[in-house]
Amino acid sequence: MDRKRATLIGLAAILLWSTMVGLIRSVSEGLGPVGGAAMIYTVSGLLCLVTVGFPNVRRFSPRYLVAGSILFVSYEICLALSLGYAATRAQAIEVGMVNYLWPSLTIVFAILFNGQKSTLWVIPGLLVSLLGVCWVLGGDRGLHADEIIRNVVSSPLSYALAFVGAFIWAAYCTVTSRYAKGQNGITLFVLLTALSLWVKYAVSDQPEMVFSVPVVVKLLLCGVALGFGYAAWNIGILHGNVTVLAAVSYFTPVLSAALAAAVLSSPLSFSFWQGALMVCAGSLLCWYATRSTAK
Repeated sequence: MDRKRATLIGLAAILLWSTMVGLIRSVSEGLGPVGGAAMIYTVSGLLCLVTVGFPNVRRFSPRYLVAGSILFVSYEICLALSLGYAATRAQAIEVGMVNYLWPSLTIVFAILFNGQKSTLWVIPGLLVSLLGVCWVLGGDRGLHADEIIRNVVSSPLSYALAFVGAFIWAAYCTVTSRYAKGQNGITLFVLLTALSLWVKYAVSDQPEMVFSVPVVVKLLLCGVALGFGYAAWNIGILHGNVTVLAAVSYFTPVLSAALAAAVLSSPLSFSFWQGALMVCAGSLLCWYATRSTAK
């Protein structure tokens, strides 16, 4: 695989994943938070079987198999349900931004648990990311405590799931880096996520799934974005320029918000974009803190 082509394929994965917030919310509005998520991960799991293939689980270390499965499934459920349970479309986009604390947290976890070398730039990086999320939650008024509290209280479960999910994904990345040893369990993990969601759908009181042409189209697009995204990212990481992919990935919050606003027809305030850029800047600072030690 040509390195430039592999890098472009990896960048395509970032673009595909950036559509997830808007598409997951759209599907949830038609099929319900749990039912919609179950359908999405079922379609994605089937696509992963085709694009990535089913892994040889016997090659997995027990720690990666157990911890990776639990953390991946927990994160994906937190992400999907946080978007589905949001009170409004605009709030779903804000919840998506809370989720993007994970890049900064991943680097912090790598420093704490995997011995990643870093400079003190990681501290202001994490603080800027947190400030950016607070700025987003403040609505039109930016960093305003009363507005932040009012916003969170209006949909506490949604924001809590997104916040916890960011920590879970950081933990998953840390576990994968330490124990995966080159193995890729994505297909298994996505299928386990679908199974878990179907179990929840079966044992709890859920709204009826109402299928329509727009909902089905967005369901298929969401499944493709997730399923093909993992396949494209795998090619990019294995054969492309990892440094370029890592740097560009930190701008995903802004791209994701822009695409979600377009998909959901939900305009965002100037304060939101300020906060989103802060989240990106904080992530880049954390990334720079680890890169500068290698020079």
